[in-house]
Amino acid sequence: MAIALRRRSLIRIAIFLAGVALFRFLISRSTSTSVSSFYGSDPEQIQKHGVLDLVTRGEKSLDARKHKFLQVRVGRDERPDLFSDTISDGITDYWERFQKPFITGHDTSYMDAQSVLMAIEQLLTMNGWVTSKCATLSRPFGQNNEDAYDDLASQGHLYYIGMVVHSADHFLTDQLAVIVQLARRLGTSNLFVSMLDYESSDSTETLTDLCEAVLTLLGVPYRIRRVPGMTLDPTAAYYPLEEAHTRNLALEPLHELLEKRSIRFHRVIWLKGFTCPNDILETIKISMVNEAAMVCGMDWAEHNGFFIFSDRWRTRDINGDQFRQSKSSSLSSSLLNTVPPRDTVGAQRYAKHLPFQVFCCESGTHVVDPEQSYYVGIEYRAGTNFHNATLPHDPPKHKPEDECLDSTQAYFCRDLWVWKAKEGIKDVDDDAAEETPKRQKRAPQEEVGVGPRDPTPQRGGDADANAGSDYDASDLPLSDPPPASEQRLTAPNSVFLPARIIVNPRCVTTYAGVSHTQLALDLFGPPDREEDEELKGQDVLPDWEGAPDTFVCQEQQTTGGRRAPKNQRRLGFSIHEELEVALGQP
Repeated sequence: MAIALRRRSLIRIAIFLAGVALFRFLISRSTSTSVSSFYGSDPEQIQKHGVLDLVTRGEKSLDARKHKFLQVRVGRDERPDLFSDTISDGITDYWERFQKPFITGHDTSYMDAQSVLMAIEQLLTMNGWVTSKCATLSRPFGQNNEDAYDDLASQGHLYYIGMVVHSADHFLTDQLAVIVQLARRLGTSNLFVSMLDYESSDSTETLTDLCEAVLTLLGVPYRIRRVPGMTLDPTAAYYPLEEAHTRNLALEPLHELLEKRSIRFHRVIWLKGFTCPNDILETIKISMVNEAAMVCGMDWAEHNGFFIFSDRWRTRDINGDQFRQSKSSSLSSSLLNTVPPRDTVGAQRYAKHLPFQVFCCESGTHVVDPEQSYYVGIEYRAGTNFHNATLPHDPPKHKPEDECLDSTQAYFCRDLWVWKAKEGIKDVDDDAAEETPKRQKRAPQEEVGVGPRDPTPQRGGDADANAGSDYDASDLPLSDPPPASEQRLTAPNSVFLPARIIVNPRCVTTYAGVSHTQLALDLFGPPDREEDEELKGQDVLPDWEGAPDTFVCQEQQTTGGRRAPKNQRRLGFSIHEELEVALGQP
């Protein structure tokens, strides 16, 4: 009996020790992801879930303090220079003699913790040089009401902030302030910042050190990456291809987080230039209530004492026409001939500061729904039939029906339209047509009380065509818009389910030197103006048009960087033909 009892006791002890060993093994495997990412051979990669995460169905949050791989700096120039040893010795001396004793000392440790908490609190109120004035700017419909966006924070969605920076030290500090303000409103663990420094030649690389320090201290997940240019010769650089390359690089963490940690983001915020935080929050809400694939702000540049709508290379109204390079004060004159959108319904809604549907946009800061784009395989791309101007042979002869070699964003917009149409076909094929949202037809122009769009072309080049970010959108002296194409479509675009691409005129993007205060007055009037109560709540678009059968193609056919010349023509756009190619049909 005693031997049997002793044997059972030994077996229980062995089982207990085995359980402890197994538990420690699981813990080590679970925590090894963050440890290996910090000390291992590949710290730049987002790590997969550990064994314990899988067993316990670990959380999908962006906890940068728990997972070190959520805060990564890639491509920093750490080559030794003349002062490297001096700086290193000074940092070590300060740490050993002052900082370390202060942190570890029994009498001073609580003071150090309090200092860190105070620093974090101060950083969360970081306003920047321009951002601090956002709350005082004129805005319609209570846009500056701080309580208007509390519901966004309570929903707990994850937001991905993408940035491609090229020699932009003049507003990077304010962009950082905007990110900090978004983190304060939405939560530091609800954001991921992907900042790509593309071959900057100014102090941008130093300012990204500041961004790294601030985001690290606040616990905001990020990947800050510096990459070289695609070519050393600027005359051999093809700007649309560079755009596609850098944007896809900035989106790499988005796909890695989904693949390795099953983390899905609710919206992607592309931060360009300077945009007030509340403008971004409002654009997110407009994106949500309209279930939009993309919602863009409006980009304004200052020139000769006034402001003009900029970035027209990437923006087309719902008729496929190029936006006008309008002045911000254009509402004081004839509506249909002066405001940026040329289509009458878009012009009407713009005049009332309401969102309006477009064929394509990317004028400034914009919000993209990844479920209708990046998560379904849509990437940024560019045309390949361009001519390298550095080569001795002559450029190829382009036919009128050849592919439009325009911006990568224009390709992205057309891909959104084709994907949405393909999804509509899938719904029909699955015998679920009755559940598919029925496309509403917009009433003819005669029934909405407006006349046709002004057909008068603008002869001659604009004197301000090369101002601000509009350098790459200058007009040809022939006509604007160009004559319509004679192409006949086998099936009109109106029969397909429409992509929901919107411009929000209340989201304003500016650049260095722009008086944001004066621009807000031009666009929205004085702060104490009376608001039209009937317009509140009209952010949901009642009707959705199909894609236009033709669009203005403004293309860059040769290399030469952003300043390469661009041609302009009107080209047919057939979703039916695009679907035939995508589905592999003859």
